[in-house]
Amino acid sequence: MTAKEFFKIFQECTEAYHKTDNVDTPSPNPYAPGTFEAILFDKNWVDAVQWHLEDIVRDPAIDPVEALAIKRRIDRSNQVRTDMVEEIDSYFRDKYADVKILPDATINTESPAWAIDRLSILALKLYHMAAETARTDASPEHIARCQAKHDVLAEQLEDLTTAIDTLLDDIAAGRKYMKVYRQMKMYNDPATNPVLYKKA
Repeated sequence: MTAKEFFKIFQECTEAYHKTDNVDTPSPNPYAPGTFEAILFDKNWVDAVQWHLEDIVRDPAIDPVEALAIKRRIDRSNQVRTDMVEEIDSYFRDKYADVKILPDATINTESPAWAIDRLSILALKLYHMAAETARTDASPEHIARCQAKHDVLAEQLEDLTTAIDTLLDDIAAGRKYMKVYRQMKMYNDPATNPVLYKKA
């Protein structure tokens, strides 16, 4: 699969989310469980739900108790997103496990999965910026600003998909090698978050 094909799955998922536009809707993943396509779809679904939770929690009139519940849900979602990125990197590590690494091979500053994570978020940005350009209740100035931003995002899409394909080609050819680094988020772990373990 190419990065453009990854992006098509993210687009498909983003559009599926907006059929209900409800953060509690279960993922309607159309792909066979365990396939790479299914992982990508679920990844973008998590991102889409979290995108909208971030919108909801910024309502200045939100009840503080509800806001705290949403903030904790966002924290859990961030951990799920991180775990899914690591799952995608593990997929690529296994896929390229037998590649002979060249003596002058280098490591990339960003793993394939973290670049793909950015691609998933970019699908959401493009969708929502396009929606802003279609608003009938916004000023012409707002529409123009959002169209300019959409144009930049579209350019980012071309650059990012090209960069991902190049990185995967380099890994497949042994010109780059990859490692899977666990994020080890300390604030989610009762054993490493001092606020939590001091109360235990």
